[in-house]
Order: sequence, then C-alpha cells, then structure tokens
Amino acid sequence: MGSCARGPGYASPAEAQRGPREQYLFVTAPNCNDGPDAIFCIDVNPESSNYLKVASRIDLPYKQDEVHHTGWNACSSCHDKPCEKRSHLIVPCLNSDRIYIINTLDPTNIYLDKIIEPEDLHRFNVSFPHTSHCLADGNIMISTLGTRDGSASGSFILLNGKTFLPSQLWPADDKTVAFNYDFWYQPRRNIMISTEWGSPKDIKHGFNPAHVTNNQPPLYGHSIHIFDWDTHSHRQTIDLPLPAGALPLEVRFKHEPSSEDAFVGTAFGSAIFRVHPDPQNPDRQVADLVAQVPAKKVFNWALPEMPALITDILISMDDRFLYASCWLHGEIRQYDISDPSNVVLNDVIQIGGSFHAETDITVENEEAKPATYVKDRRIEGGPQMLQASLDGRRLYVTTSLYKKWDEQFYPNLLTKGATMLLVDICPKSGKMTLNNKFLVDFGDIEGGPYLAHEMRYPGGDCTSDIWI
Repeated sequence: MGSCARGPGYASPAEAQRGPREQYLFVTAPNCNDGPDAIFCIDVNPESSNYLKVASRIDLPYKQDEVHHTGWNACSSCHDKPCEKRSHLIVPCLNSDRIYIINTLDPTNIYLDKIIEPEDLHRFNVSFPHTSHCLADGNIMISTLGTRDGSASGSFILLNGKTFLPSQLWPADDKTVAFNYDFWYQPRRNIMISTEWGSPKDIKHGFNPAHVTNNQPPLYGHSIHIFDWDTHSHRQTIDLPLPAGALPLEVRFKHEPSSEDAFVGTAFGSAIFRVHPDPQNPDRQVADLVAQVPAKKVFNWALPEMPALITDILISMDDRFLYASCWLHGEIRQYDISDPSNVVLNDVIQIGGSFHAETDITVENEEAKPATYVKDRRIEGGPQMLQASLDGRRLYVTTSLYKKWDEQFYPNLLTKGATMLLVDICPKSGKMTLNNKFLVDFGDIEGGPYLAHEMRYPGGDCTSDIWI
C-alpha cells in the first residue's frame, strides 16, 4: 500500500499564501431559462491555450435546482490526515433540496458522482441547504434554512465524508434557531457563528423590503447565533440593531486559527459588524458596527432609497483586507482590518450596478457614472460573489445573486446572462483595478444563457478552508 505525504490544503494560512497560482475555477451556474443548471470548470491560467474557456462542465440531470454555494469533502482542516483527498465538490441546491456530489480530481473531466435526493433531507425535517463546510472529523456540515415544508427553521445536517449520505443533525438535542444562512467555525476558540437570511417560502417568491421590518411573524432575520463548537450547543443569540443589522448574510473569521475576530456583512442593512469576546465577560460575544454604506436617495426605482445590499464579504488570506460586494450600488469596498477595532475604508471600485448613464435610475445630487464594459460587453448586475487568490493579488467577481431576485432587480441578467470578472490588487497599497482583458460571459456558453454565482479553486481558497 502506498503512503500519503500529507492531507489536503495547507498547514497554515501563511503556507497557503505561498501556494501556486490558481489554474481553474469551479463556478455554479443556474440556467436563465428552463434548462438544467450547470457546474463549469473555467480555465484561468493565462499561459493556457484554453484561457477563459470552459475546461469541463456538468449539465445537471434535473431542472430548477438553483445551484448556489459549494463546499468540499475535505480541506485544510484535514491537512493532518495524510490519506484524505480534496476530491469532491459538494453542491447544495436551494430550490430543489438536492445535493450534488461532483468528482473534481481531474478539473478537465469533472463528473457527477452522487445525488442526495430531497427526501434524504426531508426525513430530518430540513430543507433549503445552503453553506457547506468540511470538518476535521471527516464529516461535511451543511446549513439548512427551512423545514421540509419550507417554513423558516435553522439547522445543520451532517453528511458522511465517505458515503456522502446524510447521517444526523449537528446541533445538540436537534435544537433549531429561527433563521439560518451561513456559518463559520473557529475550533481553537471553541466557537461557531451562524447568520440569518429568511423564510425559504418567501425567499423563493422574491424580495419585499417591507417584510424585513414590518412583518409579523418575521420573514427575515437580523440576528447571529453563537454555538459551542465542542458540545454543539447554542450558547447565545445576538440581535443586531436595526436597520443596520437587517439580513446578516456572510460570516468570516480571520484565517489565523487563533484569532477571536469574526466579521458579518448585512445585506439590507449594508453594514459590517465585528464579532468578538466581550471585554467585560469573555464568555459572551458582542457585535460592534465597524462600517456601513449609506443608502442612496434615488428616482425611478421601487423605493425612494436604495441600500447598497452587501451580499458577500471575503477576507484576504493574510487577514489584511475585507472585501464587501455592494450588489445594488455596483461597488466593491475594500476595508483594512489589520486592526479589527479600527476598520478603515481603503479603496472602492465601481462595477455595473443599478444606476449609471445607461439606466433610468438616477441618484440625488450625483452625476451618472459610465456603464461598465469589458471587451465591449456591458456588465449586467453588480458585484456579487467574490473569491480572492491565495496571494491576495487577484479578486474574482460574479454578478448573480439568486435567480428570482436577479429577475426582480436586474432583469437583463435573465436574458443576457451573468459574467465573471477579475479585479487586480496592488500588493502594497491594495488599490483595485478592473482587468479589462478578463471576461467570462456566461450568456454565450452553449445551453445558456447562464447566471454565475459561487467560485472555488481545486486546491483551496479564501472562503472554504478553515484551520484547526
């Protein structure tokens, strides 16, 4: 029997920063029409003859799945297990409650290995699977947002890392929280934090801002939840203040595994909160508002004010910068979080958005900015999902949020498809520059047009790998 040198990923964030340049990106792609969704492997090696083209793809066997986020069967949390391999991409589907298991050992020949059917989740009374993280014990944990009938109920289900079959719920005593969305764990601090989106039934019907604050019972969340990682028990709920705390979506701890600092981005509140131990009571966590993007007064839009809608945040592998995508305003904001108690806006870049010189929407007391074009293609939508290179020099961007919400806020996405773009990052100053030579147009791919959402590197990235 052959021996294995080391497990997947990297021994530390510092080692990851020295890792090789990314060659491929796996991208989830909901179909804009009635065809099946797809998973694409895009060649992003500038030296390749297939640069910016599809290296391989999977057309999924069902329709209307809504592929969204992805995770791995194994990552850097299993680095000390030499015979583990990062071999399969875990693909939960929001609308169908399926989970696809994709073999990615050869990025140029990815294939569908297994399907977890909806009834496999429903027997645990969970649905709307979202975030997937691999665990050091070999299991895979996925957050779920609803019960089998689509009512709001937050839980987490475990898949066996070898068979990929659902085995049990993660929370102690199977206790649920009101809402769920994303989660991140930090074992050295014995903590996991989860966030809140809303009721799956209502998410699927589009977004009504009035439901954020005025509906009883609530249909969307504004709280984060603190769990004891070792005992799987719910320890604390932090109600984020409204309006800044409305719709807390992505949560990221700093990559340094001993760090006690996490950050949460709120969508409707368009704010960044720092979560850390209470100095007066370290057994409790507090959430401090450290940044907020003001809403803009607009004309010819559904509401008199337009929130930035922070729909993704990402922390660079060196823990220096936090990037926030402002989907409606069409901005990426870069914050210096070197001192987490003194977060500083370092740079802003404009990409698409709801208002520019070629839309009817205008902003009070602001001159219209030019539309964003790359390779003569007008960019529809705004910056949504983000993925940074391990060395921090490149930031990849997709422009689709969720098909029903895309249709509501950026209807052109459904006819023209989404895009994947590249922002170059200056390693010294952090200055962001849109790369005008990099474009993957998912509207032009056979079988589409397609939307484009989560991005993953085969060897690990800034939003999937957790160190223990």
